[in-house]
Amino acid sequence: MNPKINVKDYEPIVGKSYIEELRMLASRLSGKTVLNINSTFVGGGVAEILSRLVPLLNQLGVDVRWQIISGEARFFKVTKKLHNALHGKAESISDDDFSVFLETAERNSRQIDFSGDILFIHDPQPAALIAKKSDIGKKWIWRCHIDISRPDNRVWEFLRQFITNYDAAVFSSPNFAQQLPIRQFFAPPSIDPLSDKNKELSVEAVDAVLAKYGLNQGKPLILQVSRFDRLKDPLGVIKAFELVSKNFACQLVLAGGTASDDPESGEVLQEVRERAGDNPDIHVLDIPPESDIDINALQRAATIIMQKSLREGFALTIAEALWKAKPVVASAVGGIPLQVRNRLTGLLCHSVEGAAYALRQILANPDYGQWLGRNGKEHVRQHFVITREIRDYLLIFLTLDHREDVISL
Repeated sequence: MNPKINVKDYEPIVGKSYIEELRMLASRLSGKTVLNINSTFVGGGVAEILSRLVPLLNQLGVDVRWQIISGEARFFKVTKKLHNALHGKAESISDDDFSVFLETAERNSRQIDFSGDILFIHDPQPAALIAKKSDIGKKWIWRCHIDISRPDNRVWEFLRQFITNYDAAVFSSPNFAQQLPIRQFFAPPSIDPLSDKNKELSVEAVDAVLAKYGLNQGKPLILQVSRFDRLKDPLGVIKAFELVSKNFACQLVLAGGTASDDPESGEVLQEVRERAGDNPDIHVLDIPPESDIDINALQRAATIIMQKSLREGFALTIAEALWKAKPVVASAVGGIPLQVRNRLTGLLCHSVEGAAYALRQILANPDYGQWLGRNGKEHVRQHFVITREIRDYLLIFLTLDHREDVISL
């Protein structure tokens, strides 16, 4: 964490009383340790959120730690298929795939240091670590960052046998959840407005990044930032852009990278490059992890930011775009409608043609785009800033930790 950033620095954004409330809640967890476990330190929204949440919670006085599971390439191929299937995509998953998942969980359960009073397990990859609960006890929470409202039934039943042994599950939205015999909480993800990806940048810094990637500063820029993943529909974005560019001079930037737990991303990147061909107005940027300033600059330079996903978890790229007061065109899937209130904080679409129509509306009426952007920034300030997520988690930890005391009263 940037040493110049302090919890107090968030006061101008959310107010002094909000920060004081966080300190009060954190003080009630004194002496407790929270251990986060997920599948990667870099790449993807979960790692990005934890990289900010963990140091901020520690600064508030809560002992919060973070470990990752390890696995061979085959394990991550399996978990990618499980991820897609939980989103409802058809996947061929064998009994052998399930065995790989279980064997990896067993190996990690012997290697991980489970020192913690509250075990906070993120997403499907490490979910089977719950088997350790019978040996060590503690409070266990499963944090699901994806939409499992319409999963492949076989995959969900396999995963459900582990989830039901947790003390609680946390989802990003009530619409993402399944019926479970355990307690459920809802906590939308958030962005950190003071991180390198979201902090204010000078005009000179933005211009330098545009020059670095050879982008035309005088031409309207349509941008999608996301991991190269078929569910993010980068090919659909190109199709929508091609429809729009017949009437408007503009350029498209598809900026993203790969995640260590997503073995398909390199293959998808190649598909996108082939589809873009030699069109000089389509720029496919493979940006390495921890290039947050570059992403920030691209978002601030964009005329319109897209997220044309076919399936989606929460899509923090939307909150990032709205925080920068940019008009957004996005699919009405996953957690996107929680952020994009159609025709108020952005425009929702359901098809390539719908995306193209929305892009034309904003390109033809820049004042309308600016109005959408201003509304969007205030929406994020009220609902999707990191201090709110910290508050949600502190309350969940306290609720679980003191449940017996509450009942006895």
